[in-house]
Amino acid sequence: MKDGDPEPLVLREDHGAVARLILNSAANYNALSTAMIDALSDALDEVAGDSGVRALVIAARGKAFCAGHDLREIQGARNDADHGRAAYERLFSRCAALMQKLPALPQPVIAEVQGIATAAGCQLVASCDMAVAAEGVRFGVNGVNIGLFCSTPMVALTRAIPPRAAFELLVTGDFIDSARARELGLINRVTAPDTLQAETMALAQTVAAKLPAAVRLGKRAFHAQAGMALAEAYAATGEVICENLLRPDTAEGIQAFLEKRPPAWD
Repeated sequence: MKDGDPEPLVLREDHGAVARLILNSAANYNALSTAMIDALSDALDEVAGDSGVRALVIAARGKAFCAGHDLREIQGARNDADHGRAAYERLFSRCAALMQKLPALPQPVIAEVQGIATAAGCQLVASCDMAVAAEGVRFGVNGVNIGLFCSTPMVALTRAIPPRAAFELLVTGDFIDSARARELGLINRVTAPDTLQAETMALAQTVAAKLPAAVRLGKRAFHAQAGMALAEAYAATGEVICENLLRPDTAEGIQAFLEKRPPAWD
């Protein structure tokens, strides 16, 4: 980047086997504008193809993790000849594709959440595999308060928390705090604001220390079986666990455990 050029919308840091993607648009609360969606999507593609990355953290600069879509951009599209229909279809199609990349990514993805995560920002949290939030974070799918039901954020939310709880949030526009978000299963851990990054990185590094092949197999199977009937899920995961067991590095891991020594993995 040259002097005077604008900073990228998404920054990347690498900490050993853990990558951090940082939303970098604090002035508009890291809104998921079309440009932000495209930047984050491109960054995810890079991480997916990087065999050196074993876990990914998605964080953000500023007071908010993500405040949802860019309402100014949405309102501006109303001046189009079709009153914004084509622009809205492109926006939500791109956003849906982005959200689907997160469970499909080979590496586990952890959201590191501060401030607020609302509407599509809450959708982003729910689409990650795990989440750590600071105390006092506010979560909501509050579009209904301005006359817009959060239909697309609903998809991720209803897969992350109990449906009745999700519907209450969607139809009331109410916010919940970090403690309630953890109770519902939207996030995994709550920590003090000044230890948020350290706590998230500790979780990511724990994941990154595991056998990458086993984690990748497991993540893919985890998301695949969630949509299956019980018998189908057992059949599918039975194939996965056999595939896992037949790997030489898994044989080494089991033998090392039996011999009470660390496994000799790369």
